[in-house]
Amino acid sequence: MTRYVALLRGVNVGTTRLAMADLRRIVTDLGHEDVKTYLQSGNVAFGSTVRDAEKLAAGIERALTDELALTVPVLVRSGRELAAIAGGNPYADREDDPTRLLVAFLATAPKKSAVDALTVPGGENVSFTVTGREVFLHYVEGGYGRSKFTNAYLEKKLGVVATSRNWKSVRALAELTGS
Repeated sequence: MTRYVALLRGVNVGTTRLAMADLRRIVTDLGHEDVKTYLQSGNVAFGSTVRDAEKLAAGIERALTDELALTVPVLVRSGRELAAIAGGNPYADREDDPTRLLVAFLATAPKKSAVDALTVPGGENVSFTVTGREVFLHYVEGGYGRSKFTNAYLEKKLGVVATSRNWKSVRALAELTGS
């Protein structure tokens, strides 16, 4: 049994509403075990014998559509992947405020040309590192809430679906997977 986290994009932050009890039920009904949600923003940890993260994501997406008429992108990471992310943040030693550190999880690794062309909007003090299917973000001044370097910006510039979590959430999700 492998532990995973499914990260739902855009849940309970805009018009897409999803009760975490419904999310737990759906993931449990798909045959996964020890299902736990974290916060109200579409994070669910679970155990599964399925070894294919894309298949897991597609199953959750389909169930959300079939049962609740929600079209929500779902990204899945294993506990091992989350442990590597939690231990590999290049900015973790520079910042004590976990709200200034974020990770944008990407559905797929972006093209090298898109990564090479990625820049911070003028006048903002944001550092970023793209590593595979993650973008580590450090909002040196201000914060994510006032920045133009957002999840939507990353999606547009990198050409892939993304969903972002702050550092406190990333660490908590790593703990939920036993990482």
